[in-house]
Amino acid sequence: MEEKSKDHRALLNQGEENELEVFGYRTQNLRRALCLITSMLTCGFLLLVFYWKPQWRVWANCIPCPLQEADTVLLKTTDEFQRYMRKKVICLYLSTLKFPISKNPEEPLVADRHSVINQAVLKPELKLRCIQVQKIRYIWDYLEKRFQKVGLLEDSNSCHDIHHTFGLGLTSEEQEVRRLVCGPNVIEVEIQPIWKLLVKQFLNPFYLFQAFTLTLWLSQGYVEYSVAIIILSVISIVLSVYDLRQQSVKLHKLVEDHNKVQVTVIVKGTGLQELESCLLVPGDTLILPGKLSLPCDAILIDGSCVVNEGMLTGESIPVTKTPLPHGDNTVAWKSHSLEDYRKHVLFCGTEVIQVKPSGQGPVRAVVLQTGYNTAKGDLVRSILYPRPLNFKLYNDAFKFIVFLACLGVVGFFYALGVYMYHGVSSRDTTAMALLLFTVTVPPVLPAALTTGIVYAQKRLKKKKIFCISPQRINTCGQINLVCFDKTGTLTEDGLDLWGTIPTADKRFQEVHSFASGKALPWSPLCAAMASCHSLILLNGIIQGDPLDLKMFEGTAWIMEDCNADYYKFGMSDSNIIIKPGPKSSWSPVEAIAILHQFPFSSSLQRMSVVAQMAGEDHFHVYMKGAPEMLAKFCKSETVPKDFPQKLRNYTVQGFRVIALAHKDLKMKKLSEVQKLAREKAESELTFLGLLIMENRLKKETKPVLKELSEARIRTVMITGDNLQTAITVAKNSEMIPRGSQVILVEANEPEDFVPASVTWQLVENQENGLQKSETYPNIGNRSVPDGARGSCYHFAMSGKSYQVIFQHFNSLLPKMLVNGTIFARMSPGQKSSLVEEFQKLNYYVAMCGDGANDCGALKMAHVGISLSEQEASVASHFTSKTANIECVPQLIKEGRAALVSSFGVFKYLTMYGMIQFIGTSLLYWQLQLFGNYQYLMQDVAITLMVCLTMSSTHAYPNLAPYRPAGQLLSPPLLLSVFLNTCFTCIVQICAFLYVKQQPWYCEVYRYRVSWPPWTSQQFSAPRLSKKDVTIPPLSYIFSFLLMSALGLTVFILFSDFQDIYHGMELIPTLTSWRVSILVVVFTQFCVAFFVEDVILQNRRLWLWIKKEFGFSSKSQYKNWQKKLAEDSTWPPTHRTDYSGNSKNGFYINLGFEDPEQIPRAKVELGDQTTEQHFWTRL
Repeated sequence: MEEKSKDHRALLNQGEENELEVFGYRTQNLRRALCLITSMLTCGFLLLVFYWKPQWRVWANCIPCPLQEADTVLLKTTDEFQRYMRKKVICLYLSTLKFPISKNPEEPLVADRHSVINQAVLKPELKLRCIQVQKIRYIWDYLEKRFQKVGLLEDSNSCHDIHHTFGLGLTSEEQEVRRLVCGPNVIEVEIQPIWKLLVKQFLNPFYLFQAFTLTLWLSQGYVEYSVAIIILSVISIVLSVYDLRQQSVKLHKLVEDHNKVQVTVIVKGTGLQELESCLLVPGDTLILPGKLSLPCDAILIDGSCVVNEGMLTGESIPVTKTPLPHGDNTVAWKSHSLEDYRKHVLFCGTEVIQVKPSGQGPVRAVVLQTGYNTAKGDLVRSILYPRPLNFKLYNDAFKFIVFLACLGVVGFFYALGVYMYHGVSSRDTTAMALLLFTVTVPPVLPAALTTGIVYAQKRLKKKKIFCISPQRINTCGQINLVCFDKTGTLTEDGLDLWGTIPTADKRFQEVHSFASGKALPWSPLCAAMASCHSLILLNGIIQGDPLDLKMFEGTAWIMEDCNADYYKFGMSDSNIIIKPGPKSSWSPVEAIAILHQFPFSSSLQRMSVVAQMAGEDHFHVYMKGAPEMLAKFCKSETVPKDFPQKLRNYTVQGFRVIALAHKDLKMKKLSEVQKLAREKAESELTFLGLLIMENRLKKETKPVLKELSEARIRTVMITGDNLQTAITVAKNSEMIPRGSQVILVEANEPEDFVPASVTWQLVENQENGLQKSETYPNIGNRSVPDGARGSCYHFAMSGKSYQVIFQHFNSLLPKMLVNGTIFARMSPGQKSSLVEEFQKLNYYVAMCGDGANDCGALKMAHVGISLSEQEASVASHFTSKTANIECVPQLIKEGRAALVSSFGVFKYLTMYGMIQFIGTSLLYWQLQLFGNYQYLMQDVAITLMVCLTMSSTHAYPNLAPYRPAGQLLSPPLLLSVFLNTCFTCIVQICAFLYVKQQPWYCEVYRYRVSWPPWTSQQFSAPRLSKKDVTIPPLSYIFSFLLMSALGLTVFILFSDFQDIYHGMELIPTLTSWRVSILVVVFTQFCVAFFVEDVILQNRRLWLWIKKEFGFSSKSQYKNWQKKLAEDSTWPPTHRTDYSGNSKNGFYINLGFEDPEQIPRAKVELGDQTTEQHFWTRL
């Protein structure tokens, strides 16, 4: 039984972000027939339930079975949302192909021995089973007993496999097999028909309930308000459909050209063949003729090329790709290249702008992934299937509606009892009972909430902030931590040259300042600056990385195409030629040719080139990169002894420092250079000196960070730049306030018998700039002063240290993150991981970046804000066309305003429904009902117009130092609704009983009611829209409508016009009675206002209650802050701790290991709200 259960379940995409559980089921005809009959008997209601709950459909129609035998599978996400999907298992038959297929089980179908296709085809039937999940095809692997992804080459292929198995192309037969199994190489985004979008919107449970309500009201003659709600609902649905349709059209246009590319492939035994890109399969060998929009992901195997990866990175900077090296080992090709495998991969959707053949034939690439498996396909899938937004407001709203519906059910049975007791006909009894059932849930609710989001979107659009995920606007109101990229976000995108410091005789020489206007003198350092870059000449314009461009411009050299004049030096026409310009200093070199590049990688932190000087028969290697990294590759005797001090001297001032190095190659043949391994080229170099560049803060950075700090919104820097530079930028921008301590955290991987270690070093303050007597990271016996504990210290660490802590000191990680402010030298993957770890501490995280290397973090954050207008911005929820961080506080302000407005609308409409429910229930006791125009007065004049304009209020100009509540089910809001309902209930019941004792009272059946109880509702409503600190004083339209509704109510109360009495179905009463009504309702209003303003909205009172009763926050980060504030040993500043066992003297902190203090289960992202109960709001 246990084995059967194991066969019934498996994991799809194990360990990945989109991991799914898959369960096997077999359809039973008897169950299917019973479900069909039940659906007919319930007039299709069962089918509707199955549409909402696909798992119920599977459980009702099928029985569990092993996955190998299943005809239907049920998929469940393994995240906190636990969403279900139903998929049919499809069978593909290879016998449909036009050529014979061998049925011998021993004979492989495809040449690739690693391919899952060989293990998926059942012989002799030639059948394979597959499922299609979110545009990706999975086939059943009979050997591994699980579904495996197809449409890509297996990662287990080595460099040797890729060159020799696929380098000469696939046979036409294997191409056909792969086309059938993998499917076409297309990224198709269907433009959904409008009717289908409308049906999907209409099948929303709330809209169906609304349709039922309006049908009932229309049948009772309540036409005016019903028509108004129908019009509003139609507008709301049409707006939603329009947005969905526009997104669908934009995506379709983005990818439609992808499927129409003509390509040339090598067919084994046939030669070159032209075909449409939709026919490409993994393993095809692609010929790159020149400019080309790549229709797939491919591995470059011969020649090199320059591509524009703006679609993926957000920066239109040419990137040089190099061929995958040949190798005879069996190491997987990605592992062979370590983290730098991307330098060999051409990604789908990027543009090839230049190719450079190696001399052995055309530039060739092997197709790696096709269709939605590609980088572009993954980007499109992330838009088509976004991660659900788990925001407490929406979850609580659903619970609230369920409660109101339950109240409606109580009312339904109450009405049944009353009307049946009085002997009313069953038809009228049912109609009246259903009418009371529909009163509690306001049908205008979805339209009102949608209107609030639309208002906020329009306000953001005026500020040039565009949104592709409108529901995230409310989430912005809860942001309490913002992560910033540095370069291009906090600082200017471009760098300014400051100076160079060459070396000679193991010493740093005099600084050459670019501000002097003098040309850079000729030296090996000048040659390195002129040649060690990835710049290209495109249509006569030099293009490339801004840093490279600035460095090259500093030499005053020029770049030009190779011509006949250079052939005498043995230079190929594919080489880049650089030579001294008219403004450059004298140079003994006529020209330099760049023969080979080892591209820059953020993980390697360096790049190098092989160059040849005109007239020489040997070659040179020039290297540039992060100084601390480059020094490791240089001969120790060439690196000045004061190198660390000199480097720190400039980085603490915020300069960007680049180091350069050189060596002569003994090789004399160009063919040897082409085969040169990077490890050999980048060794035993001579240190040349430093290039100093300025990276100025944007003028908006400092005031924005100050504004966020005053609002108690935490800011964090995540950058790929030097750690010391990042610290200086953080201090200059006051992300780290003056007087705060910075603690460097350095962690090292375990080596041999030494376990992993963490060292804390205190950085002394440099308040007055750089002084001669300054000191640097102190490892002495200093510690953080007692007065500086709490939030006055900030941890700074590199990506390497973060990775070590993540792997070996996981229990320390929360401690580090609570006060971690600077994370430098972070890779894109580490950025995403860091954002996720912050979320696990219950922070609401916003990520702001310029798109380059930030896409993963932008997608992972609760709110992603891109400052790039490139296509990569589709990975973020918001895009700002103003390239500075002013958009962050603006977005938070609008988010808070939208959130408070949503709460106000929900609270207002909830009170409206409950007050109307009480009034209607009282009238039912007398078999009475409000007149149509009384309902119209309540629903349109008092409620509809007010709640639709409540959200039009603009955001408050300043950020308050605390956030609005993030959930509806909090005591202040529940008490507000409960107490106001009680006040209204008491007033209405007392008035109901008191009016029956009046001498002029008599039972009247001609008119519906003898006094307007909706007056009580009018006085109850305005206090619910009292302004919050996060929104400014009420808008003119909203205030005008409130006063108009109040004036109209008082006018009707005291008017003596027969037409009004007749139309509103009222009976005239004594003036003294009307005055008494006004006095009572005004008294109720005053009491309610006092309770709301003095008690329920009194923040100090709640803080006092919290303190007295010992309530604590459920937010993980607040609990850690409290623990650390009480820990006298934290933060450490002069020790090194080790991972491992305390018996061996290694570091272990029982406070972290105690199971009572740290829950065993992982903190689920579903709990990543800081508003799990109302105390957290305080």
